[in-house]
Amino acid sequence: MVGSAMAAALGHDIHFHDKKIALLEAGPRKEYDHMPDSYSNRVSSISPGSATLLSSCGAWDHVCSLRLKPFRRMQVWDACSEAMIVFEKDDLDDMGYIVENDVIMSALTKQLDAVADRVEVFYSSKAVGYTWPLPSHGCDTSPWVQVELADGRRLQTKLLIGADGHNSMVRKEAEIKNIEHQYDQSAVVATLHLSEATDNNVAWQRFLPTGPIALLPLSDTASSLVWSTSHDHASELLAMDEESFVDSINSAFWSNINHSDFIDTAGAVFRSAISLLKPSGTAVRQLPPSVAEVDAESRAMFPLGLGHATEYVRPRVALIGDAAHRVHPLAGQGVNLGFGDIACLAHHLSAAAFNGSDLGSLKHLLKFETERQRHNVSLIAATDVLKRLYSTTLAPLVLLRTWGLQATNALPPVKEQIMAFASK
Repeated sequence: MVGSAMAAALGHDIHFHDKKIALLEAGPRKEYDHMPDSYSNRVSSISPGSATLLSSCGAWDHVCSLRLKPFRRMQVWDACSEAMIVFEKDDLDDMGYIVENDVIMSALTKQLDAVADRVEVFYSSKAVGYTWPLPSHGCDTSPWVQVELADGRRLQTKLLIGADGHNSMVRKEAEIKNIEHQYDQSAVVATLHLSEATDNNVAWQRFLPTGPIALLPLSDTASSLVWSTSHDHASELLAMDEESFVDSINSAFWSNINHSDFIDTAGAVFRSAISLLKPSGTAVRQLPPSVAEVDAESRAMFPLGLGHATEYVRPRVALIGDAAHRVHPLAGQGVNLGFGDIACLAHHLSAAAFNGSDLGSLKHLLKFETERQRHNVSLIAATDVLKRLYSTTLAPLVLLRTWGLQATNALPPVKEQIMAFASK
C-alpha cells in the first residue's frame, strides 16, 4: 500500500510531469470491478491525515465508492479495572475509517493507471541486486543507483525509495542498521458477524493481561478482530471450533475475571473525586456489541515486533513505511505512519523538482528524515510503553495505569492533543 501510494502521489504531482517513475511490485495486479460479498481479514485504520493524502492523488474517491466504514468514537478500557478512556470529536466528525487493504490497493491501482504515461508499474517483479554509486565515480561508473531484476533487466535511478516492508532488502543492501525487538505476541485477525445490527460506529479496544483485543467496525453487522496475545494462545484460538472461538471473543470483552476488589474500590474513589472536581470530565461507558459468528476462512495470525531504522536516508536512497519503522498494532497507526512518510517525502521531493535540484541529494532527504523521525520515534516509544504497562497484573502498576487512564479521560485538552497527533 505504501509503495503504491508513494508512486501515485509523485505521479499526480504537477512538478513531476517530466519525470519517469518506476514501481517494482512483487505481487500481481489487484483490481475490483465490484466488491466481493465477504470482507478481507486484513484491514487498516485510516486517519483523516491519511485520507487527505489518498485524496491528493484521487484514490480516496475510489475507496469511498468501493467500501469503507467510518468510526466516530473510540473506547479503550482495562480488563483489570473499571478504568476507560473515550475519544470522540465534539462536532461528531469521523475520527477515522476502517478500510480493507485490498480496497486501498484497488483504488491506488486505478490512480496509477491514470498516470501510466509517467509511472510504469512492474507487476510480479523482484529486485535481486543493487549497485550503489561510489562517492567519487569515474567515467566508467554510474552516479546513480542501479537495480537488477530477477528477469535480467537493469534499471538505474537518481532516487531509490525503499517501501519493501520490515524485512526490507533495500535497507539491508544499503547497510542501514535496524533496531529490532520481537514481541512475545502474535496478532489473530478475523472477520466477525454481530448478534444484531447496530450503528457500529465505535472502535473498541480492551487491554487484557495477555495483550489488547480490538473490534473494528466494517458494517452495521460486521466487525474486524485484531487480538494480540501470546503465541501459544494465538495458536489455540486458530485451532478452536467456531463456537469456542466466538465464546472466547465475547468473554475477552465482557468478563471481569481479572478484577480485584482493591483496584475497583481505589478506582471508584478516584473517579468520584474527579467527577466532583470536573463534572463534565466523565464520558458515558458504552457496552461493546456481542459477536454471533466468525467467517469460516478469515482467521489468521502473524507475529508482532518493533523495529526502527537508525537512518531513513542515504545518498540516493530513502526508506518509508515498514522498511523504516515497525510498530505494535495497539494504536492502529502502522500504515498511517507510512502514509505520513509519503506526505512528508513527496512535499520535499516536489520542492526539489520545482527548483531543479537533484532528487537523490541528501540536502532535502535529510529534512524528510528529521521531520519523520521526530514524529515516528515518539509514537513508537509511546506504543511500546503502553504495551509493557498493560502486560502486567501487579497491583501497584494496575492502580497506576487505572488512575492515569481516568485522569486522562477527564482532561479534554490532553485527549485532543492525543487525537490530533494520531490523526496526522
